[in-house]
Amino acid sequence: MNFREKHNLTHQLTHDLGMEVVKGNYAVGGGLPSEADICSLYNVSRSATREAVKMLSAKGLITSRPKQGIRVMPEHNWNLFDTDVLSWILSSKPSIQLLHEFTQMRVAIEPQACALAAVHANAEQLRNIEDALNRMRDADNGLDDPLEADIAFHTSILEASCNRFFYQLTNFIATALRVSIRYTNKIKGVHGADVLKHQHILDTIKSRDSESAYKASKEILDEAIELIETQFVERTISVPVVNAD
Repeated sequence: MNFREKHNLTHQLTHDLGMEVVKGNYAVGGGLPSEADICSLYNVSRSATREAVKMLSAKGLITSRPKQGIRVMPEHNWNLFDTDVLSWILSSKPSIQLLHEFTQMRVAIEPQACALAAVHANAEQLRNIEDALNRMRDADNGLDDPLEADIAFHTSILEASCNRFFYQLTNFIATALRVSIRYTNKIKGVHGADVLKHQHILDTIKSRDSESAYKASKEILDEAIELIETQFVERTISVPVVNAD
């Protein structure tokens, strides 16, 4: 077996076991099958199994110790900023509570990113935001994917903030947006985002008006929070998510 094949098997096993844990098919504090049993169940090598166990341990889903076996950790130990963990959760009927908390985090980050972009964005970064906005317009005419265009707009602003910590969040934000945008658009009964409101965000950034950029971004996010809260009942939603690799 070459390195690529081994890597693919390890990645697939990590995904399969991670999904089983997230779905609750293994109880918190309970044990996963032994490494030998995993090898047999999934028809993979011992080395691939060990690597998958190490990866899931690093993501906070499990712990593996001698004489104690492989144990499932409580959800508060999971690394939600890991895009694999997040995508597993979002693809297995995410709760409205989770989407609400994610949008609250966006409110804490994205308006500030817009304000910073208004101050620091260079010409290329402004073009990237504008290109994403043009993609959103094309999507309205069926010429682009509305979800991917919307995500590109928001992640381009994170990059244009020139804040290294915000930049590190782009994959995380993109992964969660694939579900949350679908959900809020479904509530509004629309296919795509409001291009005019996104145009306003870009205009405030290009005008170097950081205060207005902050307010324009927060207005959209406050609307998303309000939409989610109108649906805030004890139930789950099922929205397909595309893994962001």
